[in-house]
Formats: sequence, C-alpha cells, structure tokens
Amino acid sequence: MTEPNPHPPRIEALASTDALPVAPSLGASLDAARMPRRSTLVDRRVVVVSLIAGVIAAAAAVIAQVLTALIGLVTNLAFHGRWSTAFSSPAGHHLGAWVIVVPAIGGLVVGVMARWGSRAIRGHGIPEAMEQVLLNESKIPPRITFLKPLSSAVAIGTGGPFGAEGPIIATGGALGSLFGQLLRVTAIERKTLLAAGAAAGMAAVFGSPLSAIILAVELLLFELKPRSLIPVALATVVATGVRHVLVGSAPVFPMPPLAEPGGVALAFYVALGALVGLVSVGTTRIVYGIEDLFEKLPVHWMWWPAIGGLAVGLIGWYAPLTLGVGYTNIEDIVAGRLGVAVLASLCVMKFLSWSIALGSGTSGGTLAPLFTIGGALGAVAGIAIASLAPQFGIDPRIAGLVGMAAIFAGASRALLASIVFAFETTRQPVGLLPLIGGCTAAYLISALLMRNTIMTEKIARRGVRVPSEYAADFLEQVTAGKACTRDVVPLRADDRLGDVRHWLNSGKPEAQHQGYPVLDGEGRVLGVLTRRDLLDMRLPDMHRVGDMVRRVPIVVREDHSLREAADHMVAENVGRVIVVATQAPHGMVGILTRGDLLAAHARRLREASETARHIRIGRRRAR
Repeated sequence: MTEPNPHPPRIEALASTDALPVAPSLGASLDAARMPRRSTLVDRRVVVVSLIAGVIAAAAAVIAQVLTALIGLVTNLAFHGRWSTAFSSPAGHHLGAWVIVVPAIGGLVVGVMARWGSRAIRGHGIPEAMEQVLLNESKIPPRITFLKPLSSAVAIGTGGPFGAEGPIIATGGALGSLFGQLLRVTAIERKTLLAAGAAAGMAAVFGSPLSAIILAVELLLFELKPRSLIPVALATVVATGVRHVLVGSAPVFPMPPLAEPGGVALAFYVALGALVGLVSVGTTRIVYGIEDLFEKLPVHWMWWPAIGGLAVGLIGWYAPLTLGVGYTNIEDIVAGRLGVAVLASLCVMKFLSWSIALGSGTSGGTLAPLFTIGGALGAVAGIAIASLAPQFGIDPRIAGLVGMAAIFAGASRALLASIVFAFETTRQPVGLLPLIGGCTAAYLISALLMRNTIMTEKIARRGVRVPSEYAADFLEQVTAGKACTRDVVPLRADDRLGDVRHWLNSGKPEAQHQGYPVLDGEGRVLGVLTRRDLLDMRLPDMHRVGDMVRRVPIVVREDHSLREAADHMVAENVGRVIVVATQAPHGMVGILTRGDLLAAHARRLREASETARHIRIGRRRAR
C-alpha cells in the first residue's frame, strides 16, 4: 500500500470529513466520469424565452391601454355622470359633499373582491410580485391577471389617490407568470417572464423602456445576467413600440427648455435630495404605521378599504387635486405651473390621502403619489430659495424634478431606475446631473436610516429576506485548481483491504478522512471509496481495493470555476469532487471539498474588512 503523505495539507485539515456519496454508474474509469459542462452566457432557450416575452409584452401594452380606458370610464361615471373612456380628472366634479362617499363605495367594492376573489389584489402589487418571485417560484394565481386591473380601476376611478402604473406592472407580471405556468419552462425562466411582463407594463404606461428594465432588475429579477436581461429588454422595446402606435411617442411629463445649472445650484439639488431622502424614510414608516393601526380595528379587513375611502373622500372634498391618478399634477409641477400654496397643499394632502388609503389595503400604485409628493416638496423648496437668493440660479422646475425622483429613490432604493425614469419621462437632458446628485443623496440617507423599503417592508415582516445588493459571484473568479487540496492521500488498486484497515485504525491524522481516491498502476483515478466502504467487515481482508470500485467518480477540471464545481456538487449530491488536469484528464490534481469552497471566501472577507496603508508620504522621523 502507498505510504500516506506525512505532511497533511492545511486546507484538507480544515475541510469537511463527512462521507463522500458518488453518482451510481457501471463504469469504473475516468473516461465515463461525471463532469460539469462549461457554462455559457446564453443558450437557445434564451431565444425561446425572448419570443415568449415579446408576446407577453404586446399583450401587456394592450392591457395597459384597456386599464387606462377602464379607469377613465369609472371616473367619468362616478364624478361626471357621463359614459366616456377619456382619461379625466375627478377634480372638476360637481358632487359637492357627496364626493366623500364615492371613494368609500369604491373601497367597499375592492374589499368584497379581495375577500371573495383573492387577497393578493390588495396593495400596490410590486411587493406581492416580489414575494412570489422569492418564495413561490414566480407562480402568481391566474385570477390575479384580471382581478388586479378590475379592482384597481374601481379604486382609482372612484377617486383613490393612486397611480395606474402599479396595477399595470402587477398585471403584466401576473400575465408573464401565467404564460410561465402554461408552458414548460424552468422556475428561472418563469421569473424572467414575470419580470418581462412587469417591465412591459411600466414601459407601456410611461414610454420609459430603459427605466423599466432597471426597475425589473432592481426589484424583481435580483440579478443582472444575460439570460434574464435579454428577454426583459426586448419586452420593453415591444411594449414601447405598441404604445407609440396606440398613444404616440411624446414624453409623459414634458418640460419647457431649461438653463444649465451652475455649481451652487447643483449643490442645492444634492442637499434637496438628502432632505427628500429623510422625507422618504418618514413616509415609509408612516404608511406602515397606518397599516398597523388598521390591523387593530375590531372589524373584518374587508371593510378597511371603505374606511380608508371615507378619509380619501373627506380630504378630496377639501383638496380636489388629491383625487385620482394625478398625472396632470406631476406634469404641472415639473412645468412650473403651480404656485406655492397649491404645491404645499398638494404635498401634504396627497400624502395624507394616499397613506391612509394604502394602509387600508385597497388596490393601487405608489409611483404617481410619491412623484406628486416629492415633486411638490422639491418645487416649494426651489421657489423659496429662488426668491431668497436669486443669484444661486435655482430653477423650481428642476427642483420639482429632483424631488419627484429622489423620493422614489429613497423610498424604494431603486436608484438607477429613479434617475433614468425622470430623464425618460421628461426628456430633459439638463436635469440629468441634478437627478444623479439628488437621487444618490436620497438613496444614501435612506440606506443609513432604514433597513427595509416601502417595497420590501411588508414581506420582510413575514420573514422574507429580500436581496439588497448585487455583486459578481466570487466563486466565479477562482478556479478549482487553485482552491483544491493537492496533497491527497490515495489508495492503490492492488492494495489489500486488510492492510488498508490496519492503516485506517492507526490513528494517524492522514488516516482520518472519510473519502479516498483509488488509483490504478498508471496513476489514473478509478473512483473513490469511503471509510465506511473500507471498514465493511463483510468483505475479507484479502480483497483488493480496486475490485471494490463500482461507481464513477464525480470530477471537475482544474480550470473549472468554483461556481461550476459547487453547482456540480449540489447536482450530484456529493460533498467533494476529484480535480483532474486540463491537459491530462486522467491525471488527478487534487480533491475539492465543501470546506475548500468556504476557505476560498477568506480572501473576499479579508478584502472587505481589513484596512491598511500601502503608500506612505514623507520620511520617518529619526529616533
């Protein structure tokens, strides 16, 4: 028997020593060994998924226009007594005090639909979609595809202070999930279809394909990989194209020509973003605080939307601009058409109306209300500073734009989506630099003060941990050959079992491992035997070790990444794999264990935690 190596390797000593299960096979040579395929960026399935995503996007774009028309129909019937699908504002109603009961009736209808239809229609849709992605393999119940837009049309059409974009995003996601459940796809592909439908819905509402892609990445996909990015991107192109055909290509929130901001103005916009970031934190906490208060009411949750609707109606009676979607309010804010009194009233009253309604569990979106609140706050601050210090060059319209995007960046922490969205919907290049500074400041303040966001707080309370960071996989950067244990203790095929047993019972450190590779006379790997196999007393001591090998070894090449090796170990249900040479695939390089995978992270942890100075300026003082 080969004499064991007297110097056991450091990594092997730290590694796991549990039994080594291997994949069953009739072969006993490395020619038939189970080895992972080299990963590629994309395959033909991505083309198939992209085609399906395109179909979903076209359907989502049409549904978006249908839902918009439905909201217009309910609004016209409830507030103006006419049959029309034209998108109109409830603010011009002639109902007087009767306007108070209209949102309550809408809330009651939503409560009934939620109780006897599906509770999933409550809320603004994105957290519910996130939960299905994280916990249920992106399988949204099919009935949500039609219940969500119907309930939202009723809630918004009767004066609910919500945007249409949230329900449309949720409906598009539900449509993508429905396709993913009808067709034979993987859970990852179903998630991609869900995200493609959601992104298509957003692009169909606002004509903002790029921000829709980024929003899908930041809030639904939780990854930035070609396999998901390609279908989602193509879906937004299709949806935006359909929107251009049906609605036109004009920006949703057009702005007049603006002057390039100076240095002082840029500093102000960054400070404004930080202030709005504080407001976004308070907004999130107040919304969920109101939701907690509704939880304590001694009535069934079905009645909560009606109670919230009464508050919406009462506020709407006093401040009619708070009723309904309010896209015209956002347009007026960034165009500079509203005075300070109207802006201040809109900011405060819209917040009260929206937070109470959302806390009651009705159906509606959060983007438009947040844009209104943040935009009005930013415009008020811009007007105030511009009047006090005109030499600073502050433009209230840019301040409103920064406030609009910054409050969403702080509340949702979708930083890039917020910046790009404000740019795409206004097509105002002068505002891009202030947007970057203001949104980043809001993001920083929010990340410092708040663990969860307005999108994740609800599901975090249910014990769901939502990814908040996206980083390159460290295991992809390390090869198996660098991380494996090279000083491996092998057994020879012609070793007698009695001699091996005597050595295993010797108490030597190198005889304490649970798995040993078996080599033939030419040094080629035949397989792996476990300690349990070797100590099985049903076999005689004269039995040769090589005759015991009946299973093909699980192997990787030394140029495989640790991610490929780890995935291979999980797929084959093994605790360690043999590493073979790239140029000589019959030659064993070493063994890679689960412990080696963990030890490979030591460098990453060290780089993240250890501080050091590598360049020193100046000479040391002589002692």
